[in-house]
Amino acid sequence: MAKYLMLKHYRGGRPAVNTVPMDQLTAEEWSAHVQHMQDMETRLIESGELVSSEGLSMGGAWVRFDGEGLPPVVDGPFAETKELIAGWMLVEVDSYDRALAIAAELSAAPWAGGTPLGEWLELREVMSAPPADLG
Repeated sequence: MAKYLMLKHYRGGRPAVNTVPMDQLTAEEWSAHVQHMQDMETRLIESGELVSSEGLSMGGAWVRFDGEGLPPVVDGPFAETKELIAGWMLVEVDSYDRALAIAAELSAAPWAGGTPLGEWLELREVMSAPPADLG
């Protein structure tokens, strides 16, 4: 079994097939999109494949340890994950092909006009140990 992380992006990745901006969706379109993801999560919980799934708010900050005292906190001026990453789904599956199938289903969530969003998802295997070539 291997874990795979699927990252959903607000922007900054490859464009989706259905490019209608989120703020232009009707309440019904947004509801259908969210319902698709909730139904998918339910099926993955039942199959034992879902590890974690969360959406992220647009807010955020960069924080760094900088010695004693409070850490510095900044809001730019660089590409920030709060502008890029919308959320994630972490699954534990028996094969890379199964991870691809789940990512394709997540990408097909309905969007404007009820057609699939067709968003690109970043799919990455979670490392279980450091790569062997680091020695």
